[in-house]
Amino acid sequence: MKILISFLATALIATMTFAQEESASPAAEATASASEEKASATVEETPAAKAAESVAPAIETKAETAASPKAAAAISTEKKQATAAASATTTTKGSAAAAPMNTKGMSVKEMENAWEAAVGSHTYATVEGMVAADFVGVSSKGKFVNRPQMLSEFKGDKDTYKSAKNEKLNVQMFGPNVTVVTGRAREVGTGKDGKAFDRTFLFTDTWMMRGGKWQCIASQISKIKG
Repeated sequence: MKILISFLATALIATMTFAQEESASPAAEATASASEEKASATVEETPAAKAAESVAPAIETKAETAASPKAAAAISTEKKQATAAASATTTTKGSAAAAPMNTKGMSVKEMENAWEAAVGSHTYATVEGMVAADFVGVSSKGKFVNRPQMLSEFKGDKDTYKSAKNEKLNVQMFGPNVTVVTGRAREVGTGKDGKAFDRTFLFTDTWMMRGGKWQCIASQISKIKG
């Protein structure tokens, strides 16, 4: 009888213990699930995580844009257009500097002053546009010269000028188409040998009206100082 009672008591205790374990298990599982959800929500809502997510698409978009053939072609086209514009500007400036002076409508006196100023600035095109094709003259070096020889002498000048200007001009017209100018010019500067100079010239220039503008057809120059 005692043995039977002991056996029943043991069975009752085992049954109660099992029931407690079964009831505790769902609670533990619920607690664990809640912890995992909380951790997941914390990670997703972290500012750093959100920033990383927002930056990532932007980086991908830039990479796609840079890699896109159309974008690369557009950039290349813009660069070519900018280069062409810069080249056109440079060419225009160069052409303007090299073009002969438009002397049509200028008086002989204005042309004489422009000629002497061109000596100081070495502006070959200015003088080239004033000299007639059949020009004859005597240079300051005492040589007979024609147009090519006179222009070659002008182009070969390597001196550096502080000033070059006419100090006196006498203009005399002989009819509507011929003008003779006598004058004095002074040039100050440094020679190609490094030595300073102060030169004075006397000259006689003969001009003729041709094609609506004056052209120098003859000239004689004498150096009297320097």
